[in-house]
Amino acid sequence: MRRLRDRREAGRILAAELMSYAGRPEVVVLGLPRGGVVVAYEVAAALRAPLDIFMVRKLGVPGHEELAMGAIASGGVLTLNDDVVSTLGITPEQIDAAVQRQQAVLEQREAVYRGAAPPLRLEGKTVIVVDDGLATGASMRTALRALRQHDPGRLVVAVPVGPESTCRELAADAEEVVCAVMPDPFQAVGAWYQDFSQTEDEEVVDLLLKASVGPSA
Repeated sequence: MRRLRDRREAGRILAAELMSYAGRPEVVVLGLPRGGVVVAYEVAAALRAPLDIFMVRKLGVPGHEELAMGAIASGGVLTLNDDVVSTLGITPEQIDAAVQRQQAVLEQREAVYRGAAPPLRLEGKTVIVVDDGLATGASMRTALRALRQHDPGRLVVAVPVGPESTCRELAADAEEVVCAVMPDPFQAVGAWYQDFSQTEDEEVVDLLLKASVGPSA
């Protein structure tokens, strides 16, 4: 398959897979910052649905931060990759320290992104949770478990690209999983984008503001 040009194009391709949700008043789109918000903006615009963020932070293995040993989400939900924790002998003290560090970052970034705006109400809603791709699925799984606390009517995972195994496993945590492309071999999310440059905080804030004033913005 050809690589996706960027997150904007990925969002438009993903939106085409979700058009059965277009124009439905119970639908809410949530983007996982930062890159997931760019994809989610395109999805929300195409579906004419409100857009919000939901915060998740990866917990990196001490000394190897790129490797996830778990994740935390808004609402204090923590999930751990038990295989990674046990294999690497990670201690409870190391986990606690990582949680405290990432919780502080999560709260600071949520304040930057949201400002004074309250989160959207999710009770009884069809909540489409969007990221720019899946690898292990740790962050998405944590988000879904945290979102269950808000009593949504239906949780839908939506990503442009991810391995078939991860997409299949997430079906245990959501009513529907939409992975637009499932390459084999997968390698990594960034391998399937021509432009996978880091999304800046300013872009997240700008897209949330544009979405709040209407789909034509």
